[in-house]
Amino acid sequence: MVLEIALVIFLYMTLIFIVALIKKNNSIADTFWGIGFILVTLYAVVQSGETDLRKMIVCVLVLLWGIRLSHHIMMRNMGNGENFRYKKWRETWKWFIVRSYFQIFMLQGFFMLIISAPLWYIGFNSGGPLGIWDSLGLLLFGVGFYFEAVGDYQLTNFKNDPANHGKILSTGLWALTRHPNYFGESLIWTGFSMYSLSLPHGWYTLVSPFVITLLLRYVSGTPLVEKKFKDRPGWKEYKARTAPFIPFVKFF
Repeated sequence: MVLEIALVIFLYMTLIFIVALIKKNNSIADTFWGIGFILVTLYAVVQSGETDLRKMIVCVLVLLWGIRLSHHIMMRNMGNGENFRYKKWRETWKWFIVRSYFQIFMLQGFFMLIISAPLWYIGFNSGGPLGIWDSLGLLLFGVGFYFEAVGDYQLTNFKNDPANHGKILSTGLWALTRHPNYFGESLIWTGFSMYSLSLPHGWYTLVSPFVITLLLRYVSGTPLVEKKFKDRPGWKEYKARTAPFIPFVKFF
């Protein structure tokens, strides 16, 4: 089961890497991130040869999340060239092609394997009728999707207004947390893991929200974004009064 999904992800990320080489733009790794989870979910369900209501619901939720995220990133990057992080790596890395294959695409593939655990676990396994864990999963997904989608929408509109150039968005969901989209992403994966708790040994998949939350809060999300904003006017004041990740919670 795990080896099958690992192979699927390996082939998928290798294909995206080849496309990135041709286009000379490693930013497409971000664009196709959400699509990869859709592929994993559908593969697991098809390979299981069985469908049930839980699998169907999870498939719909993954499609909703993955398509929205990939479309959002594609539109955000369109006409802007390679993302500043990838561009910097392209200019500074030695053995760029080899290093980018392993350090960008294969590394993302590794995390995709871990984070998608509830999706392929649900896809490969059939359980009983829907219960309290499934209801909780839908609730967490809904709240998370709202924070992520609306947070992205508010930020896009803010950036598209020339009058906001160099300013900090501090209204809407961004008044509750400095990163509503990342907080929403964390809730979404917690929700998916709740669905797997109805299955035998499904608690293993709690590694998914644990890993994605740590990455977003301390590694690839919050720290990189806030490093860009640290010298902007009003940033220190905004940072002092606004929760870093979970709304109203200052210590995490």
